[in-house]
Amino acid sequence: MIPAARLQAAIEILDLVVDAARDGGAAADTIVQRYFQTRRYAGGGDRRAVRELVFGAIRAPGELPASGRAAMIGYLRAESPETLALFGTGGHGPEALQDHEPEAAPGLAPEWLVTRLQGRFGTETEAELTALMGRAPLDLRVNSLKTSREDVMALLPDATLLPWPEMALRLPAGTALEATQAYQQGLVDVQDAGSQLAAAITGANPGDLVVDLCAGAGGKTLAIAAEMQNQGRLIASDSDRGRLSQMLPRLERAGVTIVEPRLLDGNRELAGLEDLIGQCDRVIVDAPCSGTGTWRRNPEARWRLSPARLARMVREQARLLRIAAHLLRPGGRLVYVVCSLIPEEGEAQIAALLRDRPDLQRAPFSTPAGDAPLGQLILTPARHGCDGFLVASLHKIS
Repeated sequence: MIPAARLQAAIEILDLVVDAARDGGAAADTIVQRYFQTRRYAGGGDRRAVRELVFGAIRAPGELPASGRAAMIGYLRAESPETLALFGTGGHGPEALQDHEPEAAPGLAPEWLVTRLQGRFGTETEAELTALMGRAPLDLRVNSLKTSREDVMALLPDATLLPWPEMALRLPAGTALEATQAYQQGLVDVQDAGSQLAAAITGANPGDLVVDLCAGAGGKTLAIAAEMQNQGRLIASDSDRGRLSQMLPRLERAGVTIVEPRLLDGNRELAGLEDLIGQCDRVIVDAPCSGTGTWRRNPEARWRLSPARLARMVREQARLLRIAAHLLRPGGRLVYVVCSLIPEEGEAQIAALLRDRPDLQRAPFSTPAGDAPLGQLILTPARHGCDGFLVASLHKIS
């Protein structure tokens, strides 16, 4: 593909991304993959170049652009104005630029979301949002059930040690991990360092009865199973059959045998967990959320969110927390995790739960990130170099 054709391909993909953001369609990564499945003529260099253009143009404007072309023009105007000369040069490239045609204005996020995040970050908001718009590294969790960090580093010489969590490594972005022996043998799993830390804060021990209430594809489930040394019972529940089914090959590759996947009926989750009420040593609620902490990986997600959708998520989080509280035994611990940096989804949820449940109290924890013992932890890319999370820990006193 000549440069002008690459540019036109990126604009076509961006049109699909903009439509998906409006209508709740597929993620940008999926759209890029599908686009090239029907264009076999595009080589690896073409695909990489187009992908770079697409995600550069997604990260550039704060508000949802009018079109893929508007997004691209705005991005190039700011970052590579000489590339605008490719418009109108033919060769399957984009049509010539017109006077006064729409172009996306630069920004970091929709204004209503910037206002929400200012409530947390104050004068640091711009720096935090800028970090959220960066490109995420490739973090790995070493599977302690099979190997050690030192042995994995011998297999992955480009990996670097992270100061925390204990089993975390980092590879350069774009590394073809799935082709490596370390991945194929289940010695490592892809997991952001912040997500690994959240799983460790659960404090699960060998022999415990643990519920991962919103297990999804099982990232934290696998990490918790390793903390438990593959001993005890770990119920991985979710109401999404598709996501839960993705866990099964991951469990097999990792050599995890204590996990019991359990498909729940949405809005009737407690009925599906009735046999566990009042018995669990640990319950982790990795709740559905706005995903504001993961914009480095999914920058178009900031266009999908609306105040109404956020309000629905906040209600769902509150409902799931109350289900989790029913499952705990006296002395058991509830760990709440959201990959969101919006206060309504984080500390406000914990405050409301504590008001409603006097049998729950904060359970301070220490972290290898160097924090003093605390009942909740806020992680951000700017401060900690990982995805954005709120993690809170409570225990049941009666």
